[in-house]
Amino acid sequence: MLAALLSLLMFFAPLVHAQTDPTAIQSQIDSSTAQINDLKQQIAQLQTQLDATSKQKQTLQSAIAGLNLNIKKITANINLTNAQIAQKDKQISSLSGSISTTTSQMGLAQQGISSSLRGLAEQDNESVLVGLLAGGTLSSFFDETVALGAVRDNLEATVNHLTSLKTNLVASKSTAEARRAELASLEQNLAQQKQGLAIAQQSQTELLAETKDKESNYQAIIAQKKAQESKFEQDLLDFQSNLNLTVTPGSLPASGSHPLAWPLGSVRITQYFGNTPFATQNPQIYNGHGHSGVDFAASPGTPILAARQGVVLGTGNTDLTCPNASYGKWIFIKHDDGLSTIYAHLSTIGVTKGQQVGTGQVIGYSDTTGYATGPHLHFGVFASSGSEISSFASQGCKGKTYTMPVGDLSAYLNPLSYLPSI
Repeated sequence: MLAALLSLLMFFAPLVHAQTDPTAIQSQIDSSTAQINDLKQQIAQLQTQLDATSKQKQTLQSAIAGLNLNIKKITANINLTNAQIAQKDKQISSLSGSISTTTSQMGLAQQGISSSLRGLAEQDNESVLVGLLAGGTLSSFFDETVALGAVRDNLEATVNHLTSLKTNLVASKSTAEARRAELASLEQNLAQQKQGLAIAQQSQTELLAETKDKESNYQAIIAQKKAQESKFEQDLLDFQSNLNLTVTPGSLPASGSHPLAWPLGSVRITQYFGNTPFATQNPQIYNGHGHSGVDFAASPGTPILAARQGVVLGTGNTDLTCPNASYGKWIFIKHDDGLSTIYAHLSTIGVTKGQQVGTGQVIGYSDTTGYATGPHLHFGVFASSGSEISSFASQGCKGKTYTMPVGDLSAYLNPLSYLPSI
């Protein structure tokens, strides 16, 4: 019996004191950190150059330079995301190994407890008198009693160790699941960035084809867009003056309550709402009513985000009616708080009519469709009660009909009254 108890003590020793050294594992995971930080710095530098280029005078050279910088930035973002995915893979692999090791240790600990309990049961069932009658001595009996006490102490330590292993296993599993969720998100972002890169490259190809690499052709295209937009604004004003839409009093959230989120991951405003300097300098375009939304700098291929959960009331492309005149590709979303939002000048529409969307969901990608002399996102906010999607005739493109969001003049709201503070 004494030999059996001593063997149990030897069995428990490695279980109680077994530990793993996380330093080597963490060192492997951190090996890619320098690469990730370097890529982030590259992206920040490219963004600074891109912002500077977009503020320059509109020339073909500056437009091409901006597109080239944007392509480099998206490519750097793709490389960054790939590096982050590789790092998450290492973390998941490490956690999987930790979970496997912990599970194995738990199995060994459970085996040790079972063996110990059987030994203790046998010892408890053997009285002192029976042991002496069988030829034992008091000395050997007391030796076994001492060993039994040690086994009980080790059993308690092993139970505590097993409890700790279980806690660590649950924590490791939870962390692994979180890493997998992060990995899935990174992979989704990678797919979006690749789509954005394709859009940026296509936009560059189309610009070079349209201008034939001549500055005069580029300026002629801009002049043509301004002329088409001026005709469109008059068509829209004539139609809106006959609308029987009114804004329901009390249907709007309080100004400054910030019910909307930014429609872009990075925000830089290029034109504000209302009678901005650009609107005032171009009365033939805005008919004295000012700019109907807010323009954000958005290079071709930039993901566009839903500003709030809601339902897509419709999508469309005014270029099919009259090129370069209005919104181009647009998305109109009705929200649950009395507001509706429009996203215009898109390259790609990623949602459909009737679809439910969540706040921050990617709904499309930016470009220069419609009236856009440079790449940007036009973001507008309407009072839902005073707006709708309607159709009206185009005078600029005879025989064609626009279908797009319109509203009573009082239904056009300043987006900055409902977006987060700058």
